[in-house]
Amino acid sequence: MSKGSLKSTIAVSLTNFLDAGAIVAGASGLTLWQNYLGLSEVHLGWLNFISANCLGAALGAILGGFLADRYGRKFIYTYNLLVYMAGVLLIICSASFPMLLAGFLVTGISVGIGVPASWTYISESSENDKRGRNICISQMSWGFGPMIILLLGMFFAPGGYLSGWVESVARGIGGAGLSQEAVDVFSSRIVFFALLVVALVAWILQRRLEESSAWQASRDAARRKGEDTGILHAFKLLFSNKTAVRTVVYLAAIYLCWNLVASVLGFFQPHIYETAGGISNEQANWMNCIQWAIIVAVTFLLSKVIDKTSHKLIYILGLLFAISAWVIIVTVGVNGQAGLWLFTILWGIEGGMSVQIFYALWGSELFPAKFRAGAQGLMFFIVRGLSAVWGLVFTFIYGENGEGFTVAAWCMIALLLISLVVGVAGCPDTRGKSLAKITKDRYGDNY
Repeated sequence: MSKGSLKSTIAVSLTNFLDAGAIVAGASGLTLWQNYLGLSEVHLGWLNFISANCLGAALGAILGGFLADRYGRKFIYTYNLLVYMAGVLLIICSASFPMLLAGFLVTGISVGIGVPASWTYISESSENDKRGRNICISQMSWGFGPMIILLLGMFFAPGGYLSGWVESVARGIGGAGLSQEAVDVFSSRIVFFALLVVALVAWILQRRLEESSAWQASRDAARRKGEDTGILHAFKLLFSNKTAVRTVVYLAAIYLCWNLVASVLGFFQPHIYETAGGISNEQANWMNCIQWAIIVAVTFLLSKVIDKTSHKLIYILGLLFAISAWVIIVTVGVNGQAGLWLFTILWGIEGGMSVQIFYALWGSELFPAKFRAGAQGLMFFIVRGLSAVWGLVFTFIYGENGEGFTVAAWCMIALLLISLVVGVAGCPDTRGKSLAKITKDRYGDNY
């Protein structure tokens, strides 16, 4: 990969850093916001429902995907992170549940807008034998985000290394009369401020990106033929093509079943460790941080071999680790350190070769440039939208203090098994092929 391509991949991958960072920043401070605002488990479910983890991202994705196909990938990178920064500012300044909810929603919408364009741009700018590696670089960014945010959360959290400084800042801004809950939640505000700074840097870098040559070529060809390039026409093209519809169903199915599990962990894992596992907030965040470090390390190793190894084999291995993690936590138990650590390590290994990597790769390979980002946006909308509903259902199954954890865990195992079977049955053979050849083989010469 050329230096210019590497630079653009890193710039675009910051979108994934901000996506995962927003989810984990909310998750790591969830108990603090709960104490500060007096929130119930249902309130927490609603925060998950409209956040970057679920509905917010779903709404943004279906809009952003088709905008990226209509106006170009660069259009997204010019404006979208301004929306993200506005959402984060709302969270930082929140003094009530509605304000916090609005901040989570706006941030989630921005995340959804950016993700389809991100994966599409990376694939379109990659060499044929480097697409898997570049998607892994993007996924590593998804791992670095939570890892860094969790570290910051632990340093700033009540009782953390920098908690004294946080209290000084809180009382300096809010006055000496602040309640302890109001002081404690300032650690979460500061973590979100760190995301604001990263978003500003990412926006500056992404505004300098050149437009995707694949998108430009597709748009020029459409104009020469006098074709409609509007959003509604792209949507119509997508649903009028049987191959495209089958691909949407396949990718949405494997990603949905996996993401219903991953989305719950992304938002609720520290909370589960604290309530069902009975450990402290600091311990929960440390274990989660170590898990993300494992994800980054495994993804790095995968980036070295993914373009040379059977995708089906890697896909199977990843899901076997995932299923093993949940089987162990059910059999060994969530109440002991051994079970929690085994789950942490196994889910970390799974995360490094997760279904999301293959969804990102195949989602950007299996559709023509005309509606490549739009198709991904549609699937992301379906997946994150249903994940939002599942997040609410999960809070009822789980209970106020984790009494329904075992039932929830068996549900997770069933979902992962479905993702495994469906994924293996429909695994495409695209490794090493150009996007143009894949498009021609699947759709003929008209796309």
